[in-house]
Amino acid sequence: MAETWNKRERERSKRQKRKEKLEKKLDRKQNKGHHEWTDMLAYVDENGNLSSTPSDRPQ
Repeated sequence: MAETWNKRERERSKRQKRKEKLEKKLDRKQNKGHHEWTDMLAYVDENGNLSSTPSDRPQ
């Protein structure tokens, strides 16, 4: 049975998505472990809001 245009387009789309997914996966692997533990800290101000920098005044 002959392939229809829609079937070819669907397969092409699947190949493209797989390629993009693989590129993202490789990018994540290469950038793994480049985070400092200080980058993961969150501070809470007097209003209860989260901030990436500590407050200026001591408690």
